[in-house]
Amino acid sequence: MGSTFNSLVGLIILALDIWAILNVLKSGAEVGIKVLWILLIVLLPVLGLIIWAIAGPRGNVRI
Repeated sequence: MGSTFNSLVGLIILALDIWAILNVLKSGAEVGIKVLWILLIVLLPVLGLIIWAIAGPRGNVRI
């Protein structure tokens, strides 16, 4: 049961990270800033996602 829950949480985090990266790519920020945000999200998936949600550039993605 625990491994199924952990897998589900991992997939949710992966999906949110991909969504955040797509938002960064569609934002109007400069290329260097985009690269830094993507590296932060990829290297620190949970913490990077939280930091991006608070301070990151937003694209034109509709929810």
